[in-house]
Amino acid sequence: MFPTNKLLLASALLAIGGSAFARSSDRNQPMTIDSNWQSCGLGENMSCELRGDIVISQGTLKINSAQGQINQVNGRPNRARLAGGVNMSQELDDGTPVKTRSNAVDYDFNTEIIILTGNVEITQPRGTLRGERVVYNMKTGQVQSGGQEGGGRVRMTIQPKAGS
Repeated sequence: MFPTNKLLLASALLAIGGSAFARSSDRNQPMTIDSNWQSCGLGENMSCELRGDIVISQGTLKINSAQGQINQVNGRPNRARLAGGVNMSQELDDGTPVKTRSNAVDYDFNTEIIILTGNVEITQPRGTLRGERVVYNMKTGQVQSGGQEGGGRVRMTIQPKAGS
């Protein structure tokens, strides 16, 4: 993958993982989670199930989904799974908007791996990435895209740099 392509995808995926490429001030903002129905446990190890018109907001980060589950272990988020059509948007520190759309998102907080599946589309002003499955390892910066086990088609469109 060309460095520009990797940067495009990394910027989009990092926005949903709360890393340095996302608006850094967002991590210091309160997070609001709204839904039509919630069932959550209490304590250090808990699971929270969400259904219906889920809206998650934290600073410039906005996530919409139909259903989700968030798990916590030892008082820390462990895994978040969202499904039923997931739309996310966030601004990068330089103000660049990034949007993702997929059928489902699975984020493992421990491994820092984000998996977007089903009709994935990642968009920012410089281009788009479309495919059936995108895996991003936030620790290593490794990006894999395609169908399950590397099958399927991936399409990347990169706009020319302004002034080039």
